[in-house]
Amino acid sequence: MKDRLFTPSYYFILAANFLLFFGFWFLMPVLPFYLQEVFRVNESGIGIILASYTVASLCIRPFSGYLIDTFARKPLYLLAYFVFTCMFAGYIVAGALTLFVIFRFIHGLSFGMVSVSGNTIVIDIMPSSRRGEGLGYYGLANNFAMSTGPMAGLFAHNAGASFTLIFTCSLLSAALGFVMATLVKTPYKAPVRREPISLDRFILLKGMPAGLALLLLSIPYGMTTNYVAMYAQEIGLDVETGFFFTFMAVGIAISRLFSGRMVDRGKITQVISAGNCVVIVCFFLLAACENLYAWSATAAGYLFFGVALFLGIGFGTMFPAFNTLFVNLAPNSQRGTATSTYLTSWDVGIGLGMVAGGYIAHISNFHDAYLFGATLTIISALYFRFKVTPHFNHNKVR
Repeated sequence: MKDRLFTPSYYFILAANFLLFFGFWFLMPVLPFYLQEVFRVNESGIGIILASYTVASLCIRPFSGYLIDTFARKPLYLLAYFVFTCMFAGYIVAGALTLFVIFRFIHGLSFGMVSVSGNTIVIDIMPSSRRGEGLGYYGLANNFAMSTGPMAGLFAHNAGASFTLIFTCSLLSAALGFVMATLVKTPYKAPVRREPISLDRFILLKGMPAGLALLLLSIPYGMTTNYVAMYAQEIGLDVETGFFFTFMAVGIAISRLFSGRMVDRGKITQVISAGNCVVIVCFFLLAACENLYAWSATAAGYLFFGVALFLGIGFGTMFPAFNTLFVNLAPNSQRGTATSTYLTSWDVGIGLGMVAGGYIAHISNFHDAYLFGATLTIISALYFRFKVTPHFNHNKVR
């Protein structure tokens, strides 16, 4: 019983996590079209507006880790989840661009709290001996939503669904997730003595090198989830781009067959390095789709979806390993801070990817944007190998 992973609360928080992220990612690839068609915003403006969500998330993330380590976690989790859900209704009534941006900013604030608290709670309710496996499945729920959500959103948009209907679907998904979240039972958390305020209570300083490596990886990921449909449109690729995210979801599922167990065996840095190599190749091939299309549209289509599959495998392999790496650098009293630092690094990169992808496409094209992203993955791999790995081996606490 001590090592029992699949308790009812674990299933409930998996469902809550999936539905939260599904509601969010259902909108993600559709929002650029919404801003372009409804408010007439250009590519660079779209990137800035979408990134306001990430900016807001970053404003709250350092404080959320401190609050979660100090106070009861479930009430904070439920409050943030409720606000997050309500913001989908806000999008429906936002008739002006300014109001949309305000709701987007509030949405980011609530996401910064709910993601950190949910990730910390799931660590609390699982046995430490199966942390890599447990975080792997939890990450799978997250990443599966990241893949199936955009796919479903694009299918709905391409089928002619109104933006109001799309917003409503996201609202319903998050509302059902909130119900699941209320059913999670968390272990008793004894009151903690509040330590003097210091930077390390808000950011896990030992996790900063790993955070930079993760940030560099998430920039091209942010470009992909937000602009891959526009990229396919730009190069004339006549395919159903929603299937790109389907193949990513399949790749993530495949990665879960081996990545979590390898992490539990202590091969954290090896798993990250292997996944990084896969991702490097994928982004260069994604950029090459434009060149291949000039030779064969059919071959370009196969390559497009093949890249999606292996991107899912690469990122799906790295997600639980990076999460475990941050947790293993922190004492138990700083689990929230470790989780906050991990997610903050990811969100900074996603936000930069939104802005950089939109800006590069505005002054050049998406092909050049993905070449830029591919270059960043190489820098990340080298930095992780020569800086992060020895730093982690020297500073890990478990």
